[in-house]
Amino acid sequence: MSIFILMACSPTHFLSFPFLNNNNLPFPSKFLSKSTNSQSLKPQFIPFSIPITNAQITQNVQIQENEEVPKFKWLEIKQDNMSESQKAAISRLPKTMEKRCKAFMRQIICFEPEKGCLSDLLAAWVKIMKPRRADWLSVLKELKFLDHPLLLQISELVLLEESFEGNIRDYTKMIHQYAKLERLQDAENILLAMNKRGLTCDQVTLTTMVHMYSKAGHFNLAEETFEEMKLLSEPLDKRSYGSMIMAYIRAGMPSKGEELMKEMELQEIYAGREVYKALLRAYSMKGDAKGAQRVFDAYQVAGIRPDIKLFGLLINAYHLAGQSQNARVAFDNMRKAGIEPDDKCVALLLATYEKENRLNTALDLLLSLEKEGILIGKEASQVLVEWFRRLGVVEDVAHVLRECVGNVPAS
Repeated sequence: MSIFILMACSPTHFLSFPFLNNNNLPFPSKFLSKSTNSQSLKPQFIPFSIPITNAQITQNVQIQENEEVPKFKWLEIKQDNMSESQKAAISRLPKTMEKRCKAFMRQIICFEPEKGCLSDLLAAWVKIMKPRRADWLSVLKELKFLDHPLLLQISELVLLEESFEGNIRDYTKMIHQYAKLERLQDAENILLAMNKRGLTCDQVTLTTMVHMYSKAGHFNLAEETFEEMKLLSEPLDKRSYGSMIMAYIRAGMPSKGEELMKEMELQEIYAGREVYKALLRAYSMKGDAKGAQRVFDAYQVAGIRPDIKLFGLLINAYHLAGQSQNARVAFDNMRKAGIEPDDKCVALLLATYEKENRLNTALDLLLSLEKEGILIGKEASQVLVEWFRRLGVVEDVAHVLRECVGNVPAS
């Protein structure tokens, strides 16, 4: 089998460009001019670096009179020179893959930075094989499957290739990948490059940016981006609303998130399960029982059946608020819904009774659970032991409970 690898290296394909303020962009936006990584930038310019086309690279090299333009060509490489991991990766390439795509994949798998530049490798493949969009997508799909370390670099370079015919979804996916890695500046650079190519930001792209900013702790940027999104002609969907609700939650403002959720419900748009759960958790951890109950009720109005985690968060809210009766109501409703209480929920209810020194009520609960064949676990048992220790009767009561319940640890 003949394997080829690219030799020689051309000057870097990254150049820095200052862009005039938002008036030059196809989609003027306040948030685009704000960099998350440097606060000292002058407002009238947006400096960023993006990879540019091979034609621009060539032009840049030609004006450097004292610099020699390196020539590159495809050279044959023997299998003996490949590592075992490279051979294994090549052997796993799909048999149905186009030959030109396989040739490119072999080049990438055997790529060595000291022997060539990645941009040259792509340029060579374009010149020799004349790939179409389907070919690029096939290669990117395989790189993703292999979890190849060059995937992001290649993806960014591919966006610049005319034969790839990059669209707004391609750019959005790239932004999303950088956002997952918390590489905000790279994500912003892709967004600016997208605008420069005349692609207008849409709801999906801006939703991705809201998520990215809020996760990184840049609430103001997330809020400004959401306001930009509201100016679009299309109505917001549950993902867009959900991204901003999550931003409010991360910023410690669950009440603002709840207001936005009510705005959604008026339009008969309901947030996803995870958004409700995150909002309920925010109220629960603050001990805001009323807020937690409102979100819990809204969750059911949205047609979503609560699970044990939701009930646990509600019980926790009543526990922190010191409302044992409401905590018991939530506990009993969980059992009526056919959900068997877990150790965490039992422990929370016992701890709530302990706050109000309602030992008899706690013992009645344990006996009723025992009759139903539900034994308390380690966490609930520890709550009891600590309670009995404070009462000074840990040995006597623990002995009785071990006989009745069967899982109270010794002190």
